Amino acid sequence: MLASRTPFRVSFTGGGSDLASFYRENGWAVVSTSIDKGVLITADRRFDDKIRLWYSKLELVDSIEELNHLRAKEILKLLSLDKSLELNSHWQVTAHWSWMGASSSFTVWMLNVLHALKGEKITPEKLAQEACMIEIEKCGEPIGKQDQYIAAYGGLNLIEFHQDDSVSVKAIDCLDQTKKDLEENLIMLYTWITRSASDILQKQNQNLVSNKEKSIIMKHMVQLTYELQKELENNNLDNFWAILHENRELKKQMAGWISSGQIDEWYMKALRAGATGGKLLGAWGGGFLLFYAPKEKHDDIKKALSDLKELEFRLDERGSRVTEIV
Repeated sequence: MLASRTPFRVSFTGGGSDLASFYRENGWAVVSTSIDKGVLITADRRFDDKIRLWYSKLELVDSIEELNHLRAKEILKLLSLDKSLELNSHWQVTAHWSWMGASSSFTVWMLNVLHALKGEKITPEKLAQEACMIEIEKCGEPIGKQDQYIAAYGGLNLIEFHQDDSVSVKAIDCLDQTKKDLEENLIMLYTWITRSASDILQKQNQNLVSNKEKSIIMKHMVQLTYELQKELENNNLDNFWAILHENRELKKQMAGWISSGQIDEWYMKALRAGATGGKLLGAWGGGFLLFYAPKEKHDDIKKALSDLKELEFRLDERGSRVTEIV
């Protein structure tokens, strides 16, 4: 039996620029990190010819075509695996609405563990490329590429999306102490609000294509990415909160439908309680609020936002990995 863990991600700046509607014209980047929460999986061969897939639902079928899970179906087709499979998943964070790349982590996991089940080794780059192909081309999802790459590579990275559709992943070269300080100053709270990522990103795609002003805002957001990279590599966190806050304000200008009076209220309460900056992970409408604040202010922030649920996490250097269970 094989076990696999694939991490979720936290995007600090540049989110949205990994959409093809933007990077094919401009080419740009995001700063993201993997965290120690993700998808835990086991995979094995069955004694019979059936396929059993357990995620938020349980499917037991005789053939690939009977599967309702579209991504799983396309992955099995790609790898020519059509029978005798037992696949089980466990999500450390609510899967479908986490806004931390959960769906792409699932895709990366399944590709990685099934390649291993076939006795094949796959590089992080190839793993991310296959995941993008499955989700964007085969399944027609209106999503970007950062989730697949951060899940495959892991770590704190500058991820650049080029006009020719190629992607570069560059590890942020900073001290371990800088990463530790960053980790200690971040606090994440679940809003209990859910919205469909596909719906949000479809509208964002349309905004970027049809509105030049929005494209200019996005370029400014991506410039912040390179500023953040520079600050981190200089081991300077003094401006981290300001960059995070400016990114949040620019994202609010993208469109009214990604803003929320309730989110804004929580955000202002957190600032009054000691947070210096923050953002919502994913589209501005639901998911997790991430704040940057001195560690001694975290209890005050949690008290001010007592109706939200904290998710404790750590930065994770590792991407998707597979181990054998004897």
